[in-house]
Amino acid sequence: MLLSDQAGQTAAPKIPRPATLRESVIEAIQELIVSGQLKPGQHLVESELAELLGVSRQPVREALQQLSGEGWVDLFPGQGAFVHVPTVEEADQLLAVRALLETESARLAAKHAGEDGVKRLRELCARGIAAVQSDDVEAAVATNSELHALVTDLSGNKVLAELAAQVARRVRWYHTPVARQRGMASWEEHSALIDAIEAGDERRAAKIMREHTEHTRTSYMKQRENEPVEPAPKPVRRRRTRQAG
Repeated sequence: MLLSDQAGQTAAPKIPRPATLRESVIEAIQELIVSGQLKPGQHLVESELAELLGVSRQPVREALQQLSGEGWVDLFPGQGAFVHVPTVEEADQLLAVRALLETESARLAAKHAGEDGVKRLRELCARGIAAVQSDDVEAAVATNSELHALVTDLSGNKVLAELAAQVARRVRWYHTPVARQRGMASWEEHSALIDAIEAGDERRAAKIMREHTEHTRTSYMKQRENEPVEPAPKPVRRRRTRQAG
């Protein structure tokens, strides 16, 4: 028998199940938020999202409830759902954690990455430079995420990769508004990082990544100072009207 209750028997691996409609809707709304198509503080109307995604309102309602619990959406009784407006403190804390994780990833990548890994990094860097030159911000942001994920993968540390993946989507959310501002400078830093990884220079790779992530954090903070985001409206308490009697 494949399965057994006897001690020492290994259970059969679980078969991955396809994503549910709700999970697909959650993924779609997250991408709309991360890409900036849904702006921080923007009112999310269930019927409009349902029409946009080609689904009924029920999975949209369920998705918004879950996204609220994960910090992507704010729900206000009587007013509806709004895209969460990250506070400066939230962003600063997450980008600080990102810097720690990716600095160590870069150091380990310099230790473990082989020729094939370096080749893949250079291909991504070339794609990113081309995206910047054509002013394709969406492609530049996506390629930036791929490159950072590959550096973490090349570190050879699975726990580090899992932790970095947990913050990667929010990092992309914060990076999108400043991607054009960072422009070619970001990819010049990527190129220098790849040189250090190829040379096996752990200390230099870590230093470049630490400075690179700090530049992104600083750019985001300056952008927030210059273009403050309007917070979602606070719930309004309704007064009870007295009935004539």
